[in-house]
Amino acid sequence: MVEVFKALGDENRLRILNILMHYELCVCELELVLDLNQSNVSRHLAKLRQSGIINASKDAQWIHYKISDRFLRDHQHLVAYLKHMYKVGEIYDYDLNRCVIYKNSPYNCQNITNDKQMVIDYISHAI
Repeated sequence: MVEVFKALGDENRLRILNILMHYELCVCELELVLDLNQSNVSRHLAKLRQSGIINASKDAQWIHYKISDRFLRDHQHLVAYLKHMYKVGEIYDYDLNRCVIYKNSPYNCQNITNDKQMVIDYISHAI
C-alpha cells in the first residue's frame, strides 16, 4: 500500500495515470500528449510499474502501458476517488482532451517517431 501512495505522490504520475485510465499508450504517445520529455515519462512509468499500478506489453519496437487489472480490482475506492478528482482538475481535462485529439487523428507511434513536430502541430491546431 505504501508503494502505491508513493507512486501517486507526483503530479506527472497522476497525469499519466489519468490518461492510462482511458487509453493504452506507449512512451512516445504519453510524451506527446503530456508535453514531457522521454526520460521523464520513462522514469515515471517505471515507478508506476514497480508499484503495480500499471502493466506493460511489447508490440514490435514499442512498449504499451495500461492500468493493471489487479490495481483496479484491489483499489476500487482509490480508483473511484482518482476518477472524481480527475474530473475537477483542469490539467487532467486538458491532457485528456489532447489525448482524444491524438487518438482520433490519423497519426500513430510511427508518425511521432518520424515527424513529432507534425503531430504536435496537428494537436495544437485542433485545440
